[in-house]
Amino acid sequence: MSQSSATNPTTTRGSRKTEIGVVASDKMNKTRRIVVERLVPHPKYGKMMRRRTVCHTHDEANVSHVGDTVEIMETRPLSKLKRWRLVRIVRKGAQQALAGEGEGVKPTVAS
Repeated sequence: MSQSSATNPTTTRGSRKTEIGVVASDKMNKTRRIVVERLVPHPKYGKMMRRRTVCHTHDEANVSHVGDTVEIMETRPLSKLKRWRLVRIVRKGAQQALAGEGEGVKPTVAS
């Protein structure tokens, strides 16, 4: 008779893929669109080309915003597109830094 993994606490979970990317969209609630860039050589000429992968990521607390560099981890399917979850924010984007500086100041228009 075999034991299930729920009753055996010594069973370790397999390693999961992690990626680092940039938040491209934060318009959805608890979902972020992450762009992961990579360089691949052209099959014939060898020139390095930029390629990108778009990952829809679960962000439970809505803490990440456009421009943030984040680390994501592979997980079970959470919806039709979401297969990743947010692990941590590596670096805040420039949008938050600029938003905090000019609070309460109205831009002037020269005429």
